[in-house]
Amino acid sequence: MPDIRENLERVRERIARAAQRAGRRPDDVLLIGVSKTVDVARIQAALAAGLRALGENRVQEARTKVAELGRPAAWHLVGHLQTNKVKDALEIFDVIHSLDRLELAQELERRAGSRGLAVEALLQVNIAGEASKGGFAPDAVSEALDAIGKLSHVQVTGLMAIPPEAERPEDSRPWFRTLRELAERHGLRRLSMGMSGDFEVAVEEGATMVRVGTAIFGARPPRAESTA
Repeated sequence: MPDIRENLERVRERIARAAQRAGRRPDDVLLIGVSKTVDVARIQAALAAGLRALGENRVQEARTKVAELGRPAAWHLVGHLQTNKVKDALEIFDVIHSLDRLELAQELERRAGSRGLAVEALLQVNIAGEASKGGFAPDAVSEALDAIGKLSHVQVTGLMAIPPEAERPEDSRPWFRTLRELAERHGLRRLSMGMSGDFEVAVEEGATMVRVGTAIFGARPPRAESTA
């Protein structure tokens, strides 16, 4: 097993230095440990070392882990959510990062309304217009926020994006900056952006949440992909 405590401390130090370079407080950045495909023992080690937020991509995998671990940390859904998994997702997750279409917002509203819940969600933005990724186009964000703003049980508090793969972390900076400017334009305070390869640049550009997996938990084993 990798030294989870040491890895976590190193990531925290890198976040702190990036925040300081940008004139920000490190405490303003939430570190989400992305635990998809990570075994429970490694997750427990991270929790023991003080990790307070976990990110999962798949509803069923998260359900199994919550059953074993309970809720010692906040659970964030950072992967695609199918409408037929909304009911289960609402039972598991504290925040949904991947609100990527109006149909999903409407299903969240219906399910949350029937249970008297309030859903915190981030609007996923397809920041580079990639055909392989979901999310709203940047120029569709305003209309989407207006439509979702009419719902009673879904609150959008920020934006999330996954930029195109880049050879260097610095190459992601323009995308992060674009997302921050888009959030500022709409008065949104939360920005979920940055992963293991580029989270320092994301923090410098205003990320309030970074989604870090392999830098904490080590390399993931090969596994067949499935959707949430």
